[in-house]
Amino acid sequence: MEREELGAWLRLTLTPGLGDTSARRLLAAFGPPEALYTQTPQALQSILTPTQATALLQTPEGWATQLDSTWAWLQAEPATRAMVALGDAAYPQALLNIEAPPLLLYLSGRLDLPLDSGRSLAIVGSRNPTPQGALNARQFAMALAGQGLTIVSGLALGIDGAAHEGALAGAHGADRLATVAVIGTGADRVYPKSHHALAHRISEHGLIVSEYPLGTPPLAANFPRRNRLIAGLSHATLVVEAALQSGSLITARLAAEQGKEVYAIPGSIHATQSRGCHALIRQGAKLVESAQDVLEDLPCWARGMAQQPTPSVPVDNDPDDLLQALGLDPVSLDALQARTGLDIAHLQARLMALELEGHLARLPGGLLQRLVRS
Repeated sequence: MEREELGAWLRLTLTPGLGDTSARRLLAAFGPPEALYTQTPQALQSILTPTQATALLQTPEGWATQLDSTWAWLQAEPATRAMVALGDAAYPQALLNIEAPPLLLYLSGRLDLPLDSGRSLAIVGSRNPTPQGALNARQFAMALAGQGLTIVSGLALGIDGAAHEGALAGAHGADRLATVAVIGTGADRVYPKSHHALAHRISEHGLIVSEYPLGTPPLAANFPRRNRLIAGLSHATLVVEAALQSGSLITARLAAEQGKEVYAIPGSIHATQSRGCHALIRQGAKLVESAQDVLEDLPCWARGMAQQPTPSVPVDNDPDDLLQALGLDPVSLDALQARTGLDIAHLQARLMALELEGHLARLPGGLLQRLVRS
């Protein structure tokens, strides 16, 4: 994209009071953005309100500064940064079918690999998952990435981050994107800051996608909106853990409205983070217990399953009686002592050993939870 063309697109997207729907109608009527600014107010008012038409013909505040910074951002790393406008050949076809496709996309990462691979799965969930939920997200993502799927998520804390980590660990070869992070800030920002290293790794092996101008801070309203892109870029959505009031359920709803499969992992009936998944299952989402369940439901996705067994997350048959006594739901120390009959000192020592071996997590409120690994 040349600087002049970029300036026209930025001017259009920065015009106050002009939404994406009105902008698309303008483009359909008059052609590329450069042509809009040669139109008379009367011509524009055939599409816009008088207030919108007046705003469009004025240069938005901060436009020149935004153009300079965006052009500098692109030129700093031209091999890994790009902007794609609606109507460009490189614009993801998958987003053309969603509600309100973005006018501009900011991309950072492996531009040499196709974003429309036909083999992508969104993995989303709680920002405050249980230890088992985070482990499930990582294991599912790792297994599915190992079978050739691109994992799409939102770079948020919790399930999103675990999914990206798992995808990066499981992807093999350089013929596809390992993972795609759709963010709710400008592409020059990382939120949360603790994911700075993860974002760098995603840029090396995947792609970061934003529809927001550079410098956009983490505004609360932007994150639910970006969920339509997560659903749009994916061919199915897996919800690992989610509360009833969760952005993950927005992603699942949008995926279902787009005619795509929605999967949910069940959890404890006592866990707040599982209630959203249970609600989705009641509404028709498919219950899955392993990555292989997803692959078998969409067999065209599987690649070499006989040669590459898919790790699952079953309840194992570990003979350790303490692991059996822990069960799968969070449990208090007192309840566990009642189950086992062990004295506190002995019980605490064995629990410490299990925690150090990665079989146990300590939850808020003094609760304990067994971690089930594949």
